[in-house]
Amino acid sequence: MSVKKIPLEVLFGDPELSQVQVAPAGDQLAFIAPWEGVKNLWVQDLTRGGRRRLTADRGRGILAYGWLPSGLLVFMQDSGGDENWRLYAQDPAGGKPRLLTPGEGVQARILKTHPDFPDELLVLLNDRDPSLHDVWRVNARTGERARVLENPGFLGLLADERLEVRLAQKSRDDGGAELYLRDGEGWKPFMSWGLEDSLGTWPIDVRGNTLYMASSIGRDTAALLAVDLTSGEERVLAEDAGYDLPHEEGLLFHPRAARPEAAAVMRERLGWIVLDSNLEPSFERLEQLEGDVYVTSRDLADRFWVVAEQRDDASPRYWLFDRKNNDLQSIGEAIPALADYTLAPMQAVRYRARDSRQIEAYLTLPPGREAKNLPAVIFPHGGPWHRDAWGYNPLAQWLANRGYAVLQPNFRGSSGYGKDHLNAGNKQWGRAMQDDLTDAVRWLLEQGIADPKQIAIMGGSYGGYATLAGLAFTPELYAAGVDIVGPSNLFTLLETIPPYWKPLVALFYTRMGHPEQDAELLRAVSPLFHADRIRAPLLIGQGANDPRVKRAESLQIVEALREKGKPVEYVEYPDEGHGFMKPENRLDFFRRAEEFLEEHVKA
Repeated sequence: MSVKKIPLEVLFGDPELSQVQVAPAGDQLAFIAPWEGVKNLWVQDLTRGGRRRLTADRGRGILAYGWLPSGLLVFMQDSGGDENWRLYAQDPAGGKPRLLTPGEGVQARILKTHPDFPDELLVLLNDRDPSLHDVWRVNARTGERARVLENPGFLGLLADERLEVRLAQKSRDDGGAELYLRDGEGWKPFMSWGLEDSLGTWPIDVRGNTLYMASSIGRDTAALLAVDLTSGEERVLAEDAGYDLPHEEGLLFHPRAARPEAAAVMRERLGWIVLDSNLEPSFERLEQLEGDVYVTSRDLADRFWVVAEQRDDASPRYWLFDRKNNDLQSIGEAIPALADYTLAPMQAVRYRARDSRQIEAYLTLPPGREAKNLPAVIFPHGGPWHRDAWGYNPLAQWLANRGYAVLQPNFRGSSGYGKDHLNAGNKQWGRAMQDDLTDAVRWLLEQGIADPKQIAIMGGSYGGYATLAGLAFTPELYAAGVDIVGPSNLFTLLETIPPYWKPLVALFYTRMGHPEQDAELLRAVSPLFHADRIRAPLLIGQGANDPRVKRAESLQIVEALREKGKPVEYVEYPDEGHGFMKPENRLDFFRRAEEFLEEHVKA
């Protein structure tokens, strides 16, 4: 069976439709779509039809936005990938955007909105201290703003429906966390947890006198809890024996109600635990869709939902769900051009690591080819406290379309599988976490899927580190590696974290290693110090403005390899940060990567 080649422009260009959200009044949709090759903000009237462009950005584009309860839009932009986000207000009727936050060297984050304050929002700004975000109350219509809380050293803050800051979290020296409750007398300790629960326990929202939170305390997988702020009494609202919840893609509160109605859980595929029986008919209707269902927005009356349907072998699709009439209306596909090509299914698989730990992974095979003796790519995710999930993945589809088997392992240290799996990755960068990737290669070989002489490793951020580690620590395994913004030296990585990550430094030290107390470990697992062992060709891509993994992380290993006469190609993009957001940069890099893999893996 001959499979038509999917153009890189289709796979790595900007989607024609993304981030669709329904207006609070239920009368409009907003979405991001390209204009003159740049992502911009658009609206569509649901009664009259027709789409109107609101912004005219010709630079980096609009990357994220949202509706305010009043019907104003707010969106975020940074400069060249520096992650100093600026917040703008945009009237959907038209006109120029209004800058709401400082323009240079300050990062803005949205903390809270509520229908009772339709034009206002709480915004976090690190204008006073780059390492700490204070709370500001901002009027998006007038542009007025006032500081309402000076952050005394908290990592995270939580506000209630009155836009009052009620809870705050602080990192402990052992990597654990303290949760503080604010009352008329100031801050007082409310709850604490240790390192073992630090990534499985977090406050989500506070409504009235109830805190909603995820908690792995006293259990392996995180459960959804309701905690009374007066008595401290806890109630388990939902839990799953094998997976953490709620997944980041979904904890549904009614737009005006005080309690959650449904929680998403990412098992092998996304599922929902319905907490309010009134929503059961709606989810039964959504289950009729082929793919996994993500509820991306709801109007204030809770009549209209925007639903993103995620499929593995087709373009993501958006639907408008009219709950009153139980009707689903197609809004459109993110990448309609994919319909002209054969895409590869993604299947969940499991394999045993050398210590018998079970690892869940996703396997994508070239369509139309027998799964035997194929060139293969191990594709570890970033984070590393993250996980891969089922659905459309442009990199997996690109590689499968070009004839490669692609395996995405959720190695130990990945989140979502409970704290035992997560904490098994503590101080295991380059060690057991890397062994899980090596064992993934061995599983592919045992299954007869991969050609042992044609295996590459490729990834971004932590996946880029794992690529460098794979080439350095198991040089016999890989024919080539592709590293995107991956750190090469854990000492310099920890020294140069962004200032607003400094409250997290204790967590990094306990999970990765302390630069003084664990110096021998960090040196042993930093690929830079083992560059002489790398023998496979390497391609590195880097953003010049990356605030997380500085360009020096790439430059130092490129220099070390070139001094030793090792084959390495390096490309840097002056207008990018941690990853490649501009389509022209993505296309350039993946053209290079395609030629590189063709030359060194399929040779």
